[in-house]
Amino acid sequence: MNQFLDILKYALPFALILCGFILGFIFERRGLNLLKKIARKTGWEGYEIIVRALRGIVLLWFVVAGIFAATLSFPINSSVLEIIQKILLATVLASATLVVSKLAVGFVELYSSRREEGSPLTSLFENLTRLIIFSLGLLIIIQSLGIAITPLLTALGIGGVSIGLALQNTLSNLFSGLNILTSKKVRVGDYIKLDTGEEGYVTDIAWRQTIVKEFNENLIVIPNAKLISSNFKNYALPNKEQLITIELGISYDSDLEQVEMVTLEVAKEVMQEVEGGIPNFEPFVRFNQFDYFSINLTVYLRVKEFIAHLIIRHEFIKRLRKRYQLEGIELPFPIKATYVPNQKWGMGNRE
Repeated sequence: MNQFLDILKYALPFALILCGFILGFIFERRGLNLLKKIARKTGWEGYEIIVRALRGIVLLWFVVAGIFAATLSFPINSSVLEIIQKILLATVLASATLVVSKLAVGFVELYSSRREEGSPLTSLFENLTRLIIFSLGLLIIIQSLGIAITPLLTALGIGGVSIGLALQNTLSNLFSGLNILTSKKVRVGDYIKLDTGEEGYVTDIAWRQTIVKEFNENLIVIPNAKLISSNFKNYALPNKEQLITIELGISYDSDLEQVEMVTLEVAKEVMQEVEGGIPNFEPFVRFNQFDYFSINLTVYLRVKEFIAHLIIRHEFIKRLRKRYQLEGIELPFPIKATYVPNQKWGMGNRE
């Protein structure tokens, strides 16, 4: 009988731990799958974020619960029991902090992507969110372990001054990045052009730099402090649609009424048929100059975003030249009259 009780005394803790593992495994497979089914039915993407955040953590919590129950059912020295319980508490708090961090980043990203004027979540904002949550979680864990955090905060405050002096450039770029995010003058996905000539799509705003991808897929790394202190043009603000101009010159012998009519027909055709144009936009033409060899005009078109002007210009020029040829409208060659004095070059006087 005593032998059976001894076996039971040692077997019960292991059974409790094994039971916690099995229950956690079942909940991982069944409970999270149930959440996925609910997500598909309701269409709310928040369920997917919750499932991703809890994946693997629920199993850990059940195992920790099993270990905690095992410690209560097994005779352990009180000091050792206290240490084990503190470790288990720290594990639960650390895993809960990780879950809260994933949920916060996931829901903020979901919210920002749904806003019409919003933009994808930047790595700077994502890292700051995680840093704040992890810092609070660490302080809670330290406090729960019975360690006073007031002296720690005081030491960090004093040390922060020295760290700030040593990391002036890094902090300058960090706060410049925060300024960029809060001002919303540059967002991920915007097409910008700096006064130094670099241009492309903003792909990320990180701790120290803003990443811009050129049209040829090259990456440009711009320090945040440099970006915020320089002049740049954002082609996505106040909206992505852009009015573009195309300069033309036609012969002085041309019928200007006919030129205007034909040009507008081609422009409307391009707006409606070419991807990137605004179908309901009414193009317009303005004659603006009597040049040396031509009468100049400007055609105004509208595109959905800046980079679309490449294909719109390409198609418009091709179709317009073909139509001008059919209509007999001449595109003159550049000619500029030059006065040359009547002089003899390299000729000697002959008697």
